[in-house]
Formats: sequence, C-alpha cells, structure tokens
Amino acid sequence: MTQLVQTEVVSHSRQVEQQVAGHPTSDGAGVKLNRVLTHQWQRRLDPFLMLDAFGSDKPDDYIAGFPDHPHRGFETVTYMIAGRMLHRDSAGHEGLLENGDVQWMTAGRGLIHSEIPQQEDGVMEGFQLWLNLPAKDKLCEPWYRDIAADALPRFSNGQGAEVTVIAGHSHGVTGAVTREVTAPLYLDVHMTSGGQFAQRLPAEHNAFIYVYRGNVSVAGQSVPVQRMAILSNDAVSDGVTVQVTGDARFLLIAGRPLREPIVQYGPFVMNSQQEIYQAIQDFREGRMG
Repeated sequence: MTQLVQTEVVSHSRQVEQQVAGHPTSDGAGVKLNRVLTHQWQRRLDPFLMLDAFGSDKPDDYIAGFPDHPHRGFETVTYMIAGRMLHRDSAGHEGLLENGDVQWMTAGRGLIHSEIPQQEDGVMEGFQLWLNLPAKDKLCEPWYRDIAADALPRFSNGQGAEVTVIAGHSHGVTGAVTREVTAPLYLDVHMTSGGQFAQRLPAEHNAFIYVYRGNVSVAGQSVPVQRMAILSNDAVSDGVTVQVTGDARFLLIAGRPLREPIVQYGPFVMNSQQEIYQAIQDFREGRMG
C-alpha cells in the first residue's frame, strides 16, 4: 500500500560533484553487468563498497548465475527489478527473489552462497549493493532476510514521486531494514513527467544517485540514464532536490561513513592484511560456513 506523505523541505540542495558511467564487466559464471561503484570510489562513498547494475533479455548474459562463492566482512543488498533468482547459503537459508523483491544478507564472519537464475528466457534486471560493516561487527553471526515486494514500505509525495523505502527513513516512513552504525538510506524513486522530489540528508553522510530510466536534474544539473551522480558534501546543504521533465527512475543511496581502513581481497573486506590472510585460510580450511 502506498501512503501519501507531506514532502520534505530542502533549503539548499547538494550539487553533483561528479558523474560516473561505471564499466561493463562479468562476474560469477559469466553474468554480464555494469559495475557502477568500483574500488576507486570506496573511500569517497564510504560505507558503500560496490554497486552492480545488471539487466538483459539475453539468457546467455545471465543464465549461469553466481555459483557457490564466499563472503566475509560486509553486507549485500540484492534488489530485483525483474526476473527470478534463487539464493542458497551454507547456513541452510534458501529464498527465491522475484520482481521487486529484496534480499539483505549480512555475511559477517563468513558464509558460502549461490545465486542462480530461475528462468530460461525473459528479462533479468536488478542491482546488488555492498555495504561495509564496522570493524566491531565484521565477524558477527551471518544473517539474512528476504523481503517480498508487497512488504516494502512505499509512499507518494503528491508531486509526481512514488518511493520505495528499502532502508533508512524518508518522509516519516521507515524502510524495511535499518542499521544503527552506517544508517543507510536506500530509496527507489519513480517519477512522472514534471515531478519533483526532495530528501533531507545529514551533512556528514556520503550520498549518490543512480539513474536507471530516463534522465533527471539534480539541483539544476542534468544526469542521464545509466549514470551515477556523486553528491557533494558541504555544511550548507541539508539534502538533495531532483526534478524531471519526463518519466524517470533512480536509486538514492546515502550513509554514515565508517572512516576505518578498507582492505579488500575479492569477496573478503576487512580492516587489515592480516585479517584478509585469516579469511583466506579459514575459507581454504572449511571454516567459513
């Protein structure tokens, strides 16, 4: 159910600091995707480590999926726009993600999982976001939750924006998941022609948008489809304003930076090289899941 809310007031919008196209790559057993938030932006967009956008109607681009692979030290958020993806992990969890569903997984001290498409044709589209864990929680107990599309909180601002709140708080609506330390905000915003949207943001939080349909204008600057716009940080801005002249869809993602060392080796993200060596050893010796 979509509720109507009073729009938030933003006095001074953040500007677009830089636009990023990402780069095409493949992962898993050959799934083609666009890696938007890459290693070079991990410091600038702390606590976020990666954002992959995948979308194709060609089965060869996605059918092999992501067979068994390990993770340690962070969280993954998978958001399916279209298609069906089956998740299994070494802790005995299993779930089927379908159109509009979300899976939030905390890898913590480590687990092994797989993500395999459950379709032989049609469109497979979605996003996977990696959210870092604070040092004190990197070896926590693994956790995950599947959230059906109809269970995700939604609202309309009455100004042409329909918003799904995956995480955090927006316009008095609490998302499906909240986190105290990183305080992530994850919104999927659908806008109709002539619409506008304002979101208040704490000054110290890093933030970006990713446009996946149409084009948007952020504080007067155009951002085209398939672009990530990194939003500026300054003491004056109290949020961000977005306008559209045609229908558009985008993700708005923000969070409190951890300001801790980031040491990554593939699917392991820790705070030191020694912790990475330990993760590799634990995986090789079967102590991860």
